[in-house]
Amino acid sequence: MRNETVLAQLIEQAKEDGADIATLRAIAEEAGELSAQRALARLGLEDVGAAKDMAELRELLGAWRDAKRSALKAAFSWAGRMAAALVLVGLAVKLGFPGWLK
Repeated sequence: MRNETVLAQLIEQAKEDGADIATLRAIAEEAGELSAQRALARLGLEDVGAAKDMAELRELLGAWRDAKRSALKAAFSWAGRMAAALVLVGLAVKLGFPGWLK
């Protein structure tokens, strides 16, 4: 039995029975289940391999974030080393180090 049919039957039952709390809870539960299934279907995640796909995507996203963080660290480290080298070259020129080489 499809969820749409179950939901329609529960709504009809609620209409006939005067909508007691158990019936309304069942309607809400079925509506939530149906909505979740529709949302997953629209996202293309309704098949049995979806959980594995999501785990792989999360792993890939984590790896991307780690790589990005490492690249930024390397770039800042490189920039810091270049700045230190420029300061040392500036000091050497200011103190006359090229004259010491002659």
